[in-house]
Amino acid sequence: MKASRLRLGMNLWPPFLFAGIRVVEISDDYRYARVRMRLRWYNRNYVGTHFGGSLFAMTDPFWMLLVLHHLGRDHVVWDRAGEIDFVRPGRGTVHAEFRLTDEHLADLRAQAADGGKALRWFPVDVLAEDGSVVARVRKQVYARRKATTPDEKASTTATA
Repeated sequence: MKASRLRLGMNLWPPFLFAGIRVVEISDDYRYARVRMRLRWYNRNYVGTHFGGSLFAMTDPFWMLLVLHHLGRDHVVWDRAGEIDFVRPGRGTVHAEFRLTDEHLADLRAQAADGGKALRWFPVDVLAEDGSVVARVRKQVYARRKATTPDEKASTTATA
């Protein structure tokens, strides 16, 4: 799928649309993504700052999507875990940027080369307009090469 079409679809996806989350860019090579969220009445919490769930949601799918695009259909790729550390209250517009490197992909491919699972933590900061850190997020991505023979399928079912 073209990156521009995915970006449009994500901007219309109800969890993003109704939280005010906008995918600003997904590069054509799926190595970079940028997302932003403006503070609105419908995404602020009781004390008038960004709702923490929306801050986490704006970072949720991107590492998995970028990795999935590069590892291709011969791998299973999922988000496995996530963590968020709220550093300071988010006021105004916040954004996050995701950059997938050759080293990230080489590490995942090497871990999954023998059919085993690959796990990698990816960090991303949610930043305020002035560049200060609002939240630090870590997402753990799971990848495994898909089984191609009946014996491989049986062994991956037993170890998944």
